Amino acid sequence: MSPSTFWVILLLAFLSGLTTIIGVFLAVNTARNPRSIALGIGFSTGIMLLISLFELLPAAVFTSNLQQALTAFVAGAFFLLILNWIIPHTHLFQETGRMNHRLIRSAYLVALGLILHDFPEGFSMANSFLTESSLGLMVAIAIALHNIPEEFAIAAPLVLLKKKRLLYQAAFISAMAEPAGALMGLYAAYLSLTLVPLFLSFAAGAMVFISVHELVPLARRYGSTQVFILGIMLSILIYTFLSVFLP
Repeated sequence: MSPSTFWVILLLAFLSGLTTIIGVFLAVNTARNPRSIALGIGFSTGIMLLISLFELLPAAVFTSNLQQALTAFVAGAFFLLILNWIIPHTHLFQETGRMNHRLIRSAYLVALGLILHDFPEGFSMANSFLTESSLGLMVAIAIALHNIPEEFAIAAPLVLLKKKRLLYQAAFISAMAEPAGALMGLYAAYLSLTLVPLFLSFAAGAMVFISVHELVPLARRYGSTQVFILGIMLSILIYTFLSVFLP
């Protein structure tokens, strides 16, 4: 891996991560609207499922084999399942986890929830870029687009706590999780380039778990099924556009 590739990947991870702060800014400065939240989560879920299932997983299968790619995919989903079970965090509602959440301030529960999202995204972006630069660019753009409505949706219910400074701190910590994930992906690739396809599939499984995991809290809290589906349809249009116009 050349130094230029390293810095391009890190720059893309930083830029994608910064959209986390944009999402929180919109949540703090706009009225809370359940329909817009449902639309945003629908878009975020759709774009991540499309990228994971139609870009990352096929690339992993093509460069390794089906059995290994599927095993890594399941391992990625299971790994995130365990982390979600252990670590207290906030998505659209608070999930206690096995650790003592009473010792953690509410805004940092948000940060932990965002980090659980952003770290595997950075990891996947790094490994997708190492697999093929055009794939890495598509994943970086998709993550950036996905982060804005997702972070808006996660932060919006907590804006009423009137702790804007803490929310911005949480957003900044989360934004740094994406380049941290990219660095981890680069380090893993440095240890063994032959494992990059498996890392790619592992990250795809993690992101699919994150996307599906958000359907339940969305339905439970907002129940805007039609708007949610509209958000998914919008993500299909954006994904199609990226597929056609990116090299």
